[in-house]
Amino acid sequence: MSDTSTPLILLTGATGYVGGRLLKALEQTGHRVRCLARRPQFLQPKVGPTTDVWAGDVLDPPSLSAALEGVHTAYYLIHSMNSTQDFEDTDRRAAEYFATAAKQAGVARIVYLGGLGESHSALSPHLRSRQEVGAILQQSGAQVLEFRSSIVIGSGSLSFELVRALTERIPVMIMPRWVSVATQPIAVEDLVAYLLAAVNLPLGASRIFEIGGADQVCYEDIMRNYARQRRLPRLMLLVPMLTPRLSSLWLGLVTPVYARIGRQLIDSIRHPTVVHDPAARQTFDINPMGIENAIARALGNEDQAFAQTRWSDALSSGGVQPRWGGVRFGTRIVDSREVLVPVPPDAAFAPIRRIGGETGWYYADWLWRLRGFIDLLVGGVGSRRGRRHAEWLYPGETVDFWRVEIFEQDRQLRLFAEMKLPGRAWLEFEVEGEGEASRIRQTAIFDPVGVWGQLYWYVLYPLHQLIFAGMLRNIAAAAQQGETTPEGPKPIALETR
Repeated sequence: MSDTSTPLILLTGATGYVGGRLLKALEQTGHRVRCLARRPQFLQPKVGPTTDVWAGDVLDPPSLSAALEGVHTAYYLIHSMNSTQDFEDTDRRAAEYFATAAKQAGVARIVYLGGLGESHSALSPHLRSRQEVGAILQQSGAQVLEFRSSIVIGSGSLSFELVRALTERIPVMIMPRWVSVATQPIAVEDLVAYLLAAVNLPLGASRIFEIGGADQVCYEDIMRNYARQRRLPRLMLLVPMLTPRLSSLWLGLVTPVYARIGRQLIDSIRHPTVVHDPAARQTFDINPMGIENAIARALGNEDQAFAQTRWSDALSSGGVQPRWGGVRFGTRIVDSREVLVPVPPDAAFAPIRRIGGETGWYYADWLWRLRGFIDLLVGGVGSRRGRRHAEWLYPGETVDFWRVEIFEQDRQLRLFAEMKLPGRAWLEFEVEGEGEASRIRQTAIFDPVGVWGQLYWYVLYPLHQLIFAGMLRNIAAAAQQGETTPEGPKPIALETR
């Protein structure tokens, strides 16, 4: 049990890439932590026994007031870059609500992670928004420690996934102009170290710290370094006329970064993001690693399937989901089928827990890829996000264009669709049985919105029948031929406030 005499820390963004790693670091160093999460059930399995998880949203002021009560230091690791709406306006409102609630609660310190970029230059909307948020947070009256970083290199990070996918998949690379812009990438371990060290700074005036790794490089340098460490011969050709819009579509086709994020990412990459102010190196006892070591560590962790967090784990990686309050759905459509298999439940569930990613969907994978491509073209997430681990799933993780809602080992997996749909959709698998026989039940659920939602389902009904029947048939076959369940994660009881 944590010591209640120690200052209470509120962590926002704990389901995200950096926030998830910072959470572990805070827990390991004995801090008393409270996490704010829109869907606490997704975060709860990932926190330690002394960490509290509170339901709340930075766009819901009443929930913020409750979460910030008694908090000494608050980490603000929130952004809306993946939003299909005006992310600048969303970020602005969220920061204003948070600053107001923090002031009312008497929060002493806010630690914020923003982005590098010279303020006097014509920054991209993303970088401009990040720096505006830092200024808004200062209205709280608390000490605001703003860390401005360039791209983050680590297993599972957005930038590293981009570099890895491009370099691994394309032997002859057509390089747009933005690959030559200077940047100063920072290893995720060093970034977390800075954020963690901020807790121990004396209270005083607000400060901005520019942080980066030991080397100033460009994206071309990073890809060449990656290729050299992976021993991949790669030819890189510079084509200056490749526009940011074309580049973002290209990224969406060949990497896990779909077009919407790709465009915003490239808009930011077009600006130099290097450290000019040495204050961070003078203030903190941290010696950031260079790009060679950062890539080597990320590669080592990727090869060991060790990525603790991934950029796509954040709920915002699916874009802002429609707010269904007040939406009139049609009659819920349920398509359920089951099959008996002569294997125990752990063997019956084994192919289910491996679904998606490299394993695929057990039937007509080319149709699933086509569906992902169509989703990408209409501004959805596509299917490039894959999954974090080949064997294990946790609630809140992504599986291609789905997100895990429920995962109960050897018993149940429920996936919620994040692709563009005229309604809400789930795909659920349940296993029941004892001894050497099990029943696998597969259920597709769709809540249509209006006539278009109904038409969508019934136009695709014959195809759904073909795909779902083939999927269940092949899952049953895999269960009878496959391996039993190795030791995995234990179920965790959920407790929210």
